[in-house]
Amino acid sequence: MGGWTWKYVRELLEAKGHKVYTPTFTGFGEREHLIGRDVGNATHVRDIVNVFKYEDLHDVVLVAHSYAGTVAPGVIAEVGDRIAKVIYLDAIIPRSGERIASLMGYVPEDQLAALDAMLEAGEGPIGSGVHEMQRAAAKDHPHLMDPAREKWLLDNLSDQPMKATACVISVGAETIAKPVDYIAAAVTVMTAMHDRARELGWTVHDHPGDHALLVGDPEGTVDLILKIAGAGAKA
Repeated sequence: MGGWTWKYVRELLEAKGHKVYTPTFTGFGEREHLIGRDVGNATHVRDIVNVFKYEDLHDVVLVAHSYAGTVAPGVIAEVGDRIAKVIYLDAIIPRSGERIASLMGYVPEDQLAALDAMLEAGEGPIGSGVHEMQRAAAKDHPHLMDPAREKWLLDNLSDQPMKATACVISVGAETIAKPVDYIAAAVTVMTAMHDRARELGWTVHDHPGDHALLVGDPEGTVDLILKIAGAGAKA
């Protein structure tokens, strides 16, 4: 996806007086031209850490959706003193040393490790094709949102760097010392991640929507973010 998917949430939060940053990871969305075999978790951690650095951000409510859940722990490890609240929005919860495609049960670990080695050698597929998989899946299981908005979402999906899917996540969620709130969608492939959140002792908030709830129900998403952040917090 990319920062663009936060459009509706951002507009609502800004209307309430909050300052909102919606950075896009290297290789996604408006930065899709930067996709490469070397673009993985470490690059994406640096993307976000640099936003904190160059925007001089403090007292931040960090909200990680989907894949971003694998990036958040690395960010928190570096700039945790600048983060007031951590919210996972139906996001992946990795343990240190895991790889996304294997922890989600899509590809056996040994095959994924071999693919990662291939990418390290400058060979293999640059992208994972996840955007086309999402478009195909939506034909059988449409998103819980207005059809015109779903078309906007699907038309603009970009590929995900294969490296991000195959590489080892060096800093996992178990390293997060701060309290974490997890917003769990009802219709999602992230159900196993909801269980992980509970195992980690995180506070879980249920939402009746699907994995794209930030697009399908921005109002409900904003309500939950502000409830968790607290009336006096910045977002």
